Amino acid sequence: MSSYVRLLAGICLALAAKAQVVEPFFFIQGSDPQIGFCESRQRTGNGFAQDTANFEFVIATVNRLRPAFLIVTGDLVNRQGDPAQTAEYFRVAGKLDPSIHLYNVAGNHDVLNEPTPASLAAYRKQFGPDYYTFRVGGMAAFVLNSPIMAHPKNAPDECAKQEAWLRRELAKAKQDGMRDLVVFQHHLLFVNSPDEKDTYYTLPLEQRRKYLQLFTEYGVSHVFSGHYHRNAAASYGPLKLTTTTAIACADTQSGIRIVTVKSTGIESQAYDFGALPTCVNPSK
Repeated sequence: MSSYVRLLAGICLALAAKAQVVEPFFFIQGSDPQIGFCESRQRTGNGFAQDTANFEFVIATVNRLRPAFLIVTGDLVNRQGDPAQTAEYFRVAGKLDPSIHLYNVAGNHDVLNEPTPASLAAYRKQFGPDYYTFRVGGMAAFVLNSPIMAHPKNAPDECAKQEAWLRRELAKAKQDGMRDLVVFQHHLLFVNSPDEKDTYYTLPLEQRRKYLQLFTEYGVSHVFSGHYHRNAAASYGPLKLTTTTAIACADTQSGIRIVTVKSTGIESQAYDFGALPTCVNPSK
């Protein structure tokens, strides 16, 4: 099963890298399906009926709207390494139309709040790479493992390796003339202010400043994140920071985000499950 998943992830990434998408196009960001979370939070048991129902609704919506791709920004499961939760995530995700690419992002529940070499190896065995890049149209996307950026102490070499890789890939995208450089990660950089105090939801101040400087240096235009279980937006100069609520139980309403990519820029709109559009026309 694990070897098959890694092979499938590699094939999908290769196909996506070659995909020719006519602009404008749109994609869907979901976050925190966190299989096993709702029942754990509500103390109704160890099942995941509500999480399954929510995630199945999202997959059905994506199949209906037909975006260029679906990206899930972390906390795929609630308990790292739980075989039942992992199997359920793959079972529901397997209902996605195979013509629509699925990109997974590592969250703290997937690799632990303080990742270790073992937890990273387990994630990679189950879900594939924890950081990678892909391109669609004029957009270059960079998927990051933000838990290790937030808490690198147990695996400092892995954190340094990701940072070095990111610098190379950002430079390559600029050299290749990619118009939009977009980052996807689980943690928020900040909620309201770049100098705000550290919280569970954000990168610590030292790391936050480093990555804000790095993203600004290379002209990253957007960072999309999850983790917060509610929608949020902020900016840092021209850099736009957009956070999407949870698919699982949310602190406000569960939902997804529809992101439109045009030659004139990137626009997005968050939708609660009860207010989803019947169709999406990225030209309008």
